[in-house]
Amino acid sequence: MSQGQPRRPIKYGDVSGELGNQPITPQEAAVMQSSAVRKSSEDDLVTIGEALETAALSASEKPVEQSDAAAIQAAEVRATGRMQLIPGGVAAKAQGAASLNARAMRDEDKTKLGDVLVDASTLLPKDKVVTREDAEGVIGAGIRNQPEPATYLGGVAASIAAAARLNQNIID
Repeated sequence: MSQGQPRRPIKYGDVSGELGNQPITPQEAAVMQSSAVRKSSEDDLVTIGEALETAALSASEKPVEQSDAAAIQAAEVRATGRMQLIPGGVAAKAQGAASLNARAMRDEDKTKLGDVLVDASTLLPKDKVVTREDAEGVIGAGIRNQPEPATYLGGVAASIAAAARLNQNIID
């Protein structure tokens, strides 16, 4: 396709009902691509760790901020069921990066989401399939820890929300 031609949105197509006519968001496409190795329909459900790794791809150059660390911690708590930070875990890594980034003067000196989340699945001692409730909790944690109530396109909350939508569509 040449650059001058308009891009046709990808559709769900094989999903019944209203959703079949809606375009797939870039975030949902990234989640689907990152989990494409799974085979059976039950295995097609996206886990919290996989959704975090999707954020590592889609927002790899975004400096880690306190809102990201809070969202990552909420995701880790929901995946593991543990209320405290896991030493060496993904949330501890994110919190450390956010603290250092707050003092860094230049963006190029800051730790990026891609650095923190690239191996999120392996840093979680336990993982689970993302649900709508997980997405709501992660989004809430991120929003409570930033000055403006919004999520970063392709960031942690957006990746968890996209994974929850995909999982719900597979279950329905």
